[in-house]
Amino acid sequence: MDGHIAGTTASEIADSVRDLRERGALQAGEALPPVRVLADRLGVNRNTVVAAYRQLTQAGLVETLGRGGTRIADLAPVPQEGFAAGSVLRDVGTGNPDAALIPDPSRALAAVVGRPVLYGEPVIDSGLEAWARPWMTADLSPVDVRLTVTSGAVDAVERLLAQALTRDDAVALEDPCWLAGIHTVRLGGYRAVPVPVDEEGMTVDGLRAALAQGVRAVVCTPRAQNPTGASLTPARAAALREVLADHPYVLVIEDDHFSILSEQPFHSIVGPDHRRFALVRSVSKFLGPDMCLAVTASDPETAARLALRLSPGTTWVSHLLQRLAHALLADPEVQAQFRDAAAHYARRNAAFARRLADHGLHALAGDGLNLWVELPAPARLVSEQLMRRGWLARTGDEFLLEPAASRHLRLTVHALDDEDSALLAADLAAAAQAVAATRSRVVR
Repeated sequence: MDGHIAGTTASEIADSVRDLRERGALQAGEALPPVRVLADRLGVNRNTVVAAYRQLTQAGLVETLGRGGTRIADLAPVPQEGFAAGSVLRDVGTGNPDAALIPDPSRALAAVVGRPVLYGEPVIDSGLEAWARPWMTADLSPVDVRLTVTSGAVDAVERLLAQALTRDDAVALEDPCWLAGIHTVRLGGYRAVPVPVDEEGMTVDGLRAALAQGVRAVVCTPRAQNPTGASLTPARAAALREVLADHPYVLVIEDDHFSILSEQPFHSIVGPDHRRFALVRSVSKFLGPDMCLAVTASDPETAARLALRLSPGTTWVSHLLQRLAHALLADPEVQAQFRDAAAHYARRNAAFARRLADHGLHALAGDGLNLWVELPAPARLVSEQLMRRGWLARTGDEFLLEPAASRHLRLTVHALDDEDSALLAADLAAAAQAVAATRSRVVR
């Protein structure tokens, strides 16, 4: 296959791969040659091939899969959060907040419309910055912290990685990992290094092993880890800070996506002397996914480089959106709604975990919008049985960094009433028992 790729410059090599793909000579999932192999065959510097693969990655034509190498990207839809389009099944895998618990912005909208914002004005709305600074900096040890606004957490993480890494650089990701994190790293051409997660969050041995592999960035969810719901304990966070103390220039990104709704305290893994860090807090879980806004608190150099990543296009997030977010976040009535929503999610998830326990199944009733359910059989087989009973669930396979047969389901159950909650728990137990019985008969 690699004998078809030609060129002596990065652009020529990228164009050659693009042409082969368009003519069908390269198919989705097909591996491209390792950088060294292709460079030797074409008689070019390895950096030339790296640059070509980076161009293809940024165009979404190839993806980097860690030990799986670089492959032609499959343009079929990849797993995303949200409702499954066109399904007649009851969807309990959406990952969505409850629409009824998202504050109505109607009253605040009238108050935020003012004079237009012109080119060259401050990027961050002054009111939002004043409100957000104590919210962001209170949980960080470093003294000198700068604020940046982006179009949501995924936008922030993508730009933070892009300003610090080049293609094939290694990134430590939690395993299992949030879907957007997996896609961001793969499409960026970086190499994902899995760090296992247990009930106390990112594991110390896993982080130590990832750093030994030369990761240049670490993405951590301090609380309400998606999909497991785990939150860092004080002891675990301290142990992770100790490990990172020997690597002060590794970029640490903390994605505190649940923040205001969290029932758990925030424990940072960024120590007082760490040099490259970013704390990202978006508003999508409590103000709604359509409020595409996140605030990032970072060290001065990371903030400056992040600003450069914003400069080729629109250099700011809509000030109308910023003002609206500020008006809602600072409203005492809305803050009371946040507290009610947080209690609702925690209460409904804990109740469902108890229902499962009555059926002999274990679920981590951690923090966040979802439940991570442990199964006695492969999740895909159990989910197929659930579909026959009218339910659509999200299997753990989709959240793993490397292909494996997961034995977990991630369920979004907070919107179910008591009757439907009881029915789902019973159906899930029956589905798991049916799969286990079938596998037992096959073994015999």
